Amino acid sequence: MAAGTTRTTRAVRGAACVAVVIAGMLLSLAACGSASTQSGAASTGAAAGAVGAGATSGGATGAGAAVVTSGASSAPAGGTSASSPAPSTAPSASASGASAPLDARRHSDPLAGAAGYLTQRDGMVLAAVYDVRTGQTWRLGDGPPQDEASVVKLDILQALLAQWPGGLPPSEQSLATRMIEDSDNDSATSLWYAAGGASGVAAYNARAGLTLTTPSSCVVCAGFAWPGWGLTNTVPADQLALLKALVEPGPLLTPAARQYALSLLENVAPDQAWGVSGGVPAGVTVALKDGWLPLNDDQTDWQINSVGWVSGDGRDYLIAVLSTGNPDEQYGIDTINELSALVWQAMG
Repeated sequence: MAAGTTRTTRAVRGAACVAVVIAGMLLSLAACGSASTQSGAASTGAAAGAVGAGATSGGATGAGAAVVTSGASSAPAGGTSASSPAPSTAPSASASGASAPLDARRHSDPLAGAAGYLTQRDGMVLAAVYDVRTGQTWRLGDGPPQDEASVVKLDILQALLAQWPGGLPPSEQSLATRMIEDSDNDSATSLWYAAGGASGVAAYNARAGLTLTTPSSCVVCAGFAWPGWGLTNTVPADQLALLKALVEPGPLLTPAARQYALSLLENVAPDQAWGVSGGVPAGVTVALKDGWLPLNDDQTDWQINSVGWVSGDGRDYLIAVLSTGNPDEQYGIDTINELSALVWQAMG
């Protein structure tokens, strides 16, 4: 999961930053075994919500041609998928709660260029993009759920907000700010318990339509030095469902709760504002949450994740990227930055 560093330590990079990151990380291979065995996520069988791989290269990154499918269904294995509902005037909505007709214009697959790029990269990447204006969804990559790391903090926040429709108490608001903006782990642990732990988060996820996200069953896990909630595993399609609950009106969260959550995601610490913001120019709204963690003691296998909302300059979309098998932290960040820049360009 993302390091629980404070504003006084976040600027440290390089070798010094490695020590800081490890101190705040959830996961190491020696502590918990491989991500697949400890989290119980990476079992055999492809995840229905993370679909489509063509030929793989550079470790195991899936890529393929676009296939149009239903936005609610799983995409067929064997290609990048795109869901494209028929042109409609049914109301869509922005984060403010205002309704607007769905834009009848359709985009080509914004992940097509990314698929080609990823064949040159090490690791396994799963990604999904949702166009708020048209209702189209595209998915890239074929693999089982991956560990969330600090991306799960968005889920914790939403589960809490759903339980407090009148707004979080001041003490929880302070913890939520630190959890999202600073990715503070102690705050996340407190709020995990406040939300009802694994059962509370799972209950919210069921209401939000998440089907392949499994909350961790332990916070203090045997043989594991870090908070176990980061062992929650997920797929990009489920992360899009969480993001939709923030940017589109619905029964789960009040308009005030959605605006509150987005305000936190729009103000993450500057050195944590990478990933799905890659290639996005200044002046465009980006609300995101990142996660990063080493999967082994040698720090040669990194989990790097980023999810968020990008709105402005003629674009309005949600994007979720999970990546594992990165040889170092910066490598994974660079991969997601470049993928996100390609998506930004394609969505124009």
